[in-house]
Amino acid sequence: MTINIETLLLGAGFAASFFLAFNLGANDAATPTDTAVNAGALTIKQAIILFSIFTSLGAILEGFKVMKTIGKGVVLGEIDIIGAFAIVLAANIWILLCSYGGYEISVTHSIIGSVVGYGLIKYGVGGLNLSIIQNIIISWLTSPITAIIIAFLLYRALLIIMRYIEIDERIFKWLLIISLCFSAYSFGVNDIGNATGAYVTIAEKIGKVPDLQAMFLLSIFGSIGVLTGGLILGPRVIETVAYKITRLNLAAGFAAELSNALVVYLFSIIPYMLIGYGIPISTSLASVGAIIGAGLARGGRKSLNKITILQLSSFWILTLPMTALISASTYFLIIQLLK
Repeated sequence: MTINIETLLLGAGFAASFFLAFNLGANDAATPTDTAVNAGALTIKQAIILFSIFTSLGAILEGFKVMKTIGKGVVLGEIDIIGAFAIVLAANIWILLCSYGGYEISVTHSIIGSVVGYGLIKYGVGGLNLSIIQNIIISWLTSPITAIIIAFLLYRALLIIMRYIEIDERIFKWLLIISLCFSAYSFGVNDIGNATGAYVTIAEKIGKVPDLQAMFLLSIFGSIGVLTGGLILGPRVIETVAYKITRLNLAAGFAAELSNALVVYLFSIIPYMLIGYGIPISTSLASVGAIIGAGLARGGRKSLNKITILQLSSFWILTLPMTALISASTYFLIIQLLK
């Protein structure tokens, strides 16, 4: 009976993980595409097609660097089948609600909050890897600030260059498209673990495959879900972030997108090289931070839609406690039912 229940939960968990990848694509397709759409370089449909291609490449080639952190870094013990199901279910519920409302929340906050909620019930505070969690939280604060600064400085530097050199507008259009591709690749590297990281240990044990191979297969699995979600529901969130924060020209859009891509990629790669764990930052916060930085450089504070920024910030703050609560409650309830 126990084996049958665990098998059922495993199947349901993988289905929920795929749905989480779907939600990831639906909610975070805006992250690499918002500036190109905002600046008029691409239509929403064109941007999503490029997002789909380069996100898959990033996930498959380097997604394991951050996936490992979520699957094995946040809690000191292993994530079991029931826990993995509770984690992805909790994240799904919150992300779907926010996506339906058109709010770009942090999927990273959602999955980390869910893992923490599970870890508290399963292992207690002592079972959490507090040093890794501390690094993740610090990155959540520093990444949007870094993106704001880089985008602001980059756009101001471009303005100085354009005073002395006449640059064809089409060049900025293509630079913006290239930076979108880099940003989507970085997104795939950093965010694919959000959808599938909870199943790293389980895939190794059940599938009897090596660590890297398990993460590679999970990256392909998650990529399919991300692409599906991006194509179906992505436009709804893109409209909120691309049009309602501030308006950008092509040069400002390029500055913002390149800033976002650099921040996401460097936070993924440098910590992995130094400590063996890529940091799952909020690509949503980095993206919005980059747009704010470029908007400030172009038009000052008056150019920003403060109400939209406040609404987005409120949902970002709510995400961590809400997903932790849902995950902890789900795991506790299932454990009680199986006794």
